[in-house]
Amino acid sequence: MRIVLPKTDGFTEPIPDARKLRPLPRSFYDRDPRRVSRDLLGKLLLRRNRDQLLTGRIVEVEAYLHGDPAAHSFTGRTMRNAVLWGPPGISYVYFIYGNHYCFNVSCLPDGVAGGVLFRAVEPMAGIEAMVRARHLKIEDASDLRKLTSGPGRLAEAFGITRQRDNGKDLTAEESDLWIADDGKPRPRVKVTKRIGITKAAERPLRYIVPGNAFVSGRKVD
Repeated sequence: MRIVLPKTDGFTEPIPDARKLRPLPRSFYDRDPRRVSRDLLGKLLLRRNRDQLLTGRIVEVEAYLHGDPAAHSFTGRTMRNAVLWGPPGISYVYFIYGNHYCFNVSCLPDGVAGGVLFRAVEPMAGIEAMVRARHLKIEDASDLRKLTSGPGRLAEAFGITRQRDNGKDLTAEESDLWIADDGKPRPRVKVTKRIGITKAAERPLRYIVPGNAFVSGRKVD
């Protein structure tokens, strides 16, 4: 199967050997989720799946703050949301609407809840495997937007589940799921209201690469 990506902002240029890209350090996540969100745009999300590596450029995230009414941690620490209260740089995965998983990373110091939700990536490598995981039929380049645009689609494409990935240390060298910097300059960042929620939805805590074909929701230039 030969897949041609839609033209975006040059992110589809060749990337270095992803196997040599080290995870971002814990200190990267030990900050305000708003700062982490800005700096995550343009970074690479990587999944080692047996002998294959799935790779995507992060183009949309949402920040969830300590004391945020929209955050899972707002009502206090529970067994379900304990990851958000733990060390920074840990994967928090939850199941929503009885239908799909959402992938987050914990931020802020140990004992202070905060995190970032990954909403969309631009697929870079392992695209055929992502298509199979999503059970998609790709007829033209425009269909690829369905692949990793939106948190549920992203998680399914990368095989991210709560059973497999909740509590996983994204900063560990041996992790099969991590985020890396391949040296590309950070793209232009646009901040909007969060989408897909009802509580505190008006807060400007959604960070996107404007004009990118894989950003979820309505196109924003």
